[in-house]
Amino acid sequence: MLWTVVFAVVAGAVVGPLARLALPGRQSISLPLTIALGAAGSLVGTLIYYSISGDRDTVAVDWTSGLIGVVVAAILILGYGRVRGASHPTR
Repeated sequence: MLWTVVFAVVAGAVVGPLARLALPGRQSISLPLTIALGAAGSLVGTLIYYSISGDRDTVAVDWTSGLIGVVVAAILILGYGRVRGASHPTR
C-alpha cells in the first residue's frame, strides 16, 4: 500500500503537468496542487482501468492506465478551477 502511494505521487508529477498541457488556456493552480491532482487522477485512472480490463498482472508501464489517469486528472483540474473560480470571483 505504501508503494502504491509513493508511485502515485511520482506518477502525479508526470500526469498532472500533462493534464494541464492538455487543457486549453491558463490554469491558476500551484505546482504542488497540480501534482496532488495528478496523483489522484493516476490512482483513479488505474482503478478504472483495472475494473474495466481485469488485468492486474502488468509488469511494464501500462500506457492505457496512464492515459486514463491524464484524462481523470484533467477533469479534476477543471473541476478545481470551476470551484475556485466560483468562490473567488475575478475583479
